[in-house]
Amino acid sequence: MKEHRSALAFLFAVVLIDMIGFGIVMPVLPSLIMDLGNLPVDKAALWAGWLGAGYAAMQFVFAPIMGNLSDRFGRRPVLLACLLAFGIDYIVMGLAPNLWWLVAGRVVAGITGASFSAAYAYLADITPPEKRAQSFGTIGMAFGFGFILGPAIGGFLGEFGTRIPFYAAGGLALLNVVFGYFFLEESLPEDKRRPFRLARANAFSALKALSGQSPRVLWLVAALALWQLAHLVYPSIWAYFAIAAYGWTEWKIGLSLMMVGITSALVQGVGIRVIVPRVGERGAVALGVASVCLAAFMYSIAWADWVVFLAIAAGGLQGLVMPSINALNSRAVDATSQGELQGATQAVGSLAAIVGPPFYTILFARFTGSDAILAFPAMPLVASAGIATLVLALFLYASRGSRVEI
Repeated sequence: MKEHRSALAFLFAVVLIDMIGFGIVMPVLPSLIMDLGNLPVDKAALWAGWLGAGYAAMQFVFAPIMGNLSDRFGRRPVLLACLLAFGIDYIVMGLAPNLWWLVAGRVVAGITGASFSAAYAYLADITPPEKRAQSFGTIGMAFGFGFILGPAIGGFLGEFGTRIPFYAAGGLALLNVVFGYFFLEESLPEDKRRPFRLARANAFSALKALSGQSPRVLWLVAALALWQLAHLVYPSIWAYFAIAAYGWTEWKIGLSLMMVGITSALVQGVGIRVIVPRVGERGAVALGVASVCLAAFMYSIAWADWVVFLAIAAGGLQGLVMPSINALNSRAVDATSQGELQGATQAVGSLAAIVGPPFYTILFARFTGSDAILAFPAMPLVASAGIATLVLALFLYASRGSRVEI
């Protein structure tokens, strides 16, 4: 039992650090890109969009590879190697002398950040089937905490220097390596390992599960993909928008992103259990999309900081959307197909994470700066609201006659 708790604590830290590492750079990345390239905020955003796409693409490609490598060599060496490379990489990015160095660093960060597949495999190894839901829930908390803590830490440390958050993320990862080296035991015995085959590590293979699915499932998966695309507006463009529209510093940017994480966690952890049973999944998704549209309008007209933070709170109900769509989607297939369907939806979401950053940053650049079509930095947020409205239309069409119970 003690070994299980230590392993669970380590895995919690792995996922937490991955998410903190993702979030910690968001408040300071605009300033670093602008400094390294001597660029205005709109041109810096373009670089950031391709950095985000590269990071997501590496995670999409390497997550199944890391999982299969852990099946061959064991979970422990893969986890420790990824964390070691992750820590060194973030320190190197903090020392970046030019933008191409930063590009290489984000690519490596995406590869090493794909260790979550090995972390989940380790958790499945050490946890009895009847207790896995609880353990996976604990790891799920790490994702939420990481997104809340990462931007806040990055914003605070960014006040002392643009590169400090990178050193902090690297240092945390290296401390985790030391902890894992001494306390983490291997979970996969030699006799249960299998040879590595590249065919099994094909990132696109999960999409095959969509072949032959009912039209309802395909509509719901399309709604999920578009929703994830809509939601990517925050990690993709928020920091650049806040600089251009409000003149915010790293601290305010980090604080605002932390508030986004907190409101989302509250709605998904508490609000959904109160709201969905009363209004059903159709009403919940409608409320979530309406909150996105209201927030986008408030961001575009905000004349003071308190209006922006009020808009963040107003947009919190968007946390109702994903669980409601997922719940209906899971009921649309039989029990034997659940794993394949979830794998396919995750793959579709990963593809959205590749497309989203350049889409929003290109749109931002077209409506910001000296050569803008129209001076309207909030255009990506309005576009996100438009995509969310399309999600509502798809979901209402696919969910006719259905009601979710959560």
